[in-house]
Amino acid sequence: MAKAPVLTPQADDFPRWYQDLINKAELADNGPVRGTMVIRPYGYGLWERMQQELDGRIKKAGAQNAYFPMFIPQHYLTKEAEHVEGFAPELAVVTHGGGKDLEEPVVVRPTSETIINEYFAKWVQSHRDLPLLINQWANVVRWELRPRVFLRTTEFLWQEGHTAHASYEDARDYASMIHTDVYGDFMTNVLGIDVVLGRKTVKERFAGAINTLTLEGMMGDGKALQMGTSHELGQNFAKAFNTTYQLQGAEREYVWQTSWGVSTRMVGGLIMSHGDDNGLRVPPRLAAVQAVVLAIKGDDAVIAKVREIGARLEAAGIRTVVDDRTDTPFGRRAVDWELKGVPLRIEVGPRDLEAGTAMLARRIPGGKEPVSIDALAALLPGILEEDQALLLRQSRERREARTVDVKTIDECVEAAATGWGRISWADLGPEGEAKLAEQGVSVRCLVAADGSVPTSYDQDGNIAIVARAY
Repeated sequence: MAKAPVLTPQADDFPRWYQDLINKAELADNGPVRGTMVIRPYGYGLWERMQQELDGRIKKAGAQNAYFPMFIPQHYLTKEAEHVEGFAPELAVVTHGGGKDLEEPVVVRPTSETIINEYFAKWVQSHRDLPLLINQWANVVRWELRPRVFLRTTEFLWQEGHTAHASYEDARDYASMIHTDVYGDFMTNVLGIDVVLGRKTVKERFAGAINTLTLEGMMGDGKALQMGTSHELGQNFAKAFNTTYQLQGAEREYVWQTSWGVSTRMVGGLIMSHGDDNGLRVPPRLAAVQAVVLAIKGDDAVIAKVREIGARLEAAGIRTVVDDRTDTPFGRRAVDWELKGVPLRIEVGPRDLEAGTAMLARRIPGGKEPVSIDALAALLPGILEEDQALLLRQSRERREARTVDVKTIDECVEAAATGWGRISWADLGPEGEAKLAEQGVSVRCLVAADGSVPTSYDQDGNIAIVARAY
């Protein structure tokens, strides 16, 4: 009898495959409150690596980490009308605490523009205090009506950057730098996802912003996922909170601001971009475990050799785990590591020892081959880089193959059934965008004719990328 597949095949039911993989690879569980999630150690390890890679880039961009309270007085949100209107349906509001009704309800942080501006107004006094560049790693709550683990949850983890600048140009350039040099570099060169960098339409931009820059990734089923955003806030929040600085004389000027963030949604994007019917495939530069060394049998010599190999690989800078749990069948352990997407498996048994070789299994391209044990430490770094490049190439090839140029709304809808459509924004416009929305298709972003990020919303030659989205 043929062995039943561990996962539902992607082609049969992509959403079910996604949920199967999260469960079988031990990434997360549903939390006790609808829409929440429990991130399991292996899944959290992916998030930790994302944090580490991003945190270094954020600090290189000049921002410092801080922390602000998760409870926000309700009246803070009412100061910026567009902001509160945009978030009102998603707010969680606390009205009772300490055994009595609160004098003023408090909102559980959906994002921190309002509370951070309350303190920016205190901290910024003169031009010498600018730019003020702050980032925080935190959780946020947005009451989600259609939750999906990692993609849309009531509570999720993220980083949110908030900055204040002396001029519009400085703020604009900083938001753009975060968009390209921090997020774009990370997603392309670490996550291995060929994201499209673009500008949101007025309808899709962040509530309270004058411009939103986005990074859109094509998932394995052809849908789009917004992987991160960087916003120009203009002076909207500065005017609401009276965040000003003194010029050379007595005159005061409102600051110009940005905010930007990415979240645990990136874990979902990683799964749906690179996963296959055998499980997850983790990009080597991201992987908390780049190689696992497995003992096939509990022979003392085998156990000693796999531990020796593990130590050699660690010394060579390869993040390695030794799996010598020979009381668990080898086949089961191999499948578990394949599900988790560890890039390389080095399998060692008694016959391998006699030959001085190990069986190298490459998760990303697939396949196995015997390799000299003595050559492993020198050979594997190059293989990991090859496999990293392969994931990015496959991501790019999928996006290019499933993106078509279209001219009408009907063609947009047809393209979005299997991938993305590209249509002139001059031909589509806000009216066409609204008609697409009625059919579940959205304008993910605008790109310039040459594929770069447009410098303005109404720039001649802008192209709209349309798709169904998560």
